[in-house]
Amino acid sequence: MDGEVDYEQIRYEVEDGRARITLARPETHNAMTPRLLEELEHALWEADDDETVHCVVLRGEGASFCSGYDLNALGGTKRPGHRTGRSHDDDIWLIEKGNRRIRALWEMHKPSIAQIHGNCLAGGTDLAMACDIVIAADDARIGFPAARSMGALPNNLWMYHCGPQWAKRLQLTGDSVTGADAEKIGLVMKAVPAEVLEDEVEGLADRFSLIDPDLLAANKRVTNLALELMGAQTLQRLAGENDARAHRSQAVRDYGRSIKENGLKETLRMRDEPFGEGFARVGQAEGRTAGVRSAREGNKP
Repeated sequence: MDGEVDYEQIRYEVEDGRARITLARPETHNAMTPRLLEELEHALWEADDDETVHCVVLRGEGASFCSGYDLNALGGTKRPGHRTGRSHDDDIWLIEKGNRRIRALWEMHKPSIAQIHGNCLAGGTDLAMACDIVIAADDARIGFPAARSMGALPNNLWMYHCGPQWAKRLQLTGDSVTGADAEKIGLVMKAVPAEVLEDEVEGLADRFSLIDPDLLAANKRVTNLALELMGAQTLQRLAGENDARAHRSQAVRDYGRSIKENGLKETLRMRDEPFGEGFARVGQAEGRTAGVRSAREGNKP
């Protein structure tokens, strides 16, 4: 995708020293398709090349930031004679293709701010955590429930944000945290009431607009280089390979079979219902919920 683009699944605007990129599939809670990721990557590099832009604000239209990958469009259209995803290497290759598009948020020189409201789930967290700063509504829902049945996380910056124990707590269960709790564990920089979220993000973008973009780039990149020295980018490549490995598990095979037999909506209901509300609680006892007890006793669908 080169040159001028008529964006179909995102909106792109430049104003007051910032580029706003809005995921624009509100009917799906901005679920990501290959087309959306292609458009997003193009817009990010366009913003990075624009001398009037100091930073990027990434946000979602409608009720959510991003509900994850669009399961009805996952993998895109299969072309004869091209990779299908059936082999282990095909699977890795296709995962890495999407990951490279998301990684533009990390690799671009200018800073990015993720503006999180509503659901930020599964692949939505891949987008958010690739941004330089994450600001969330305090009632946002952030998590990766797909880890319960669909594989491992194809991008994985969680440990670098919230440390290994909380990364494991959330990834091993697929539970979510609220924006307010995400702030407490460092998963997001700040959580604010939903009604002031946009103002908070725009206020930070105002401050970035006062700084020479070359200085912004220098200070962003040295911090990212420090993370790279801690293995952050190597881990992203390994995360894609690890996800492909996880796709060979019995749980993922059972998940695929259930979709064929019961449909996607019912399969997700059966997967998630035993977890109750599906939230991890920070700084308070969680106890044993009746739903989880029944699953432990062998009643999980």
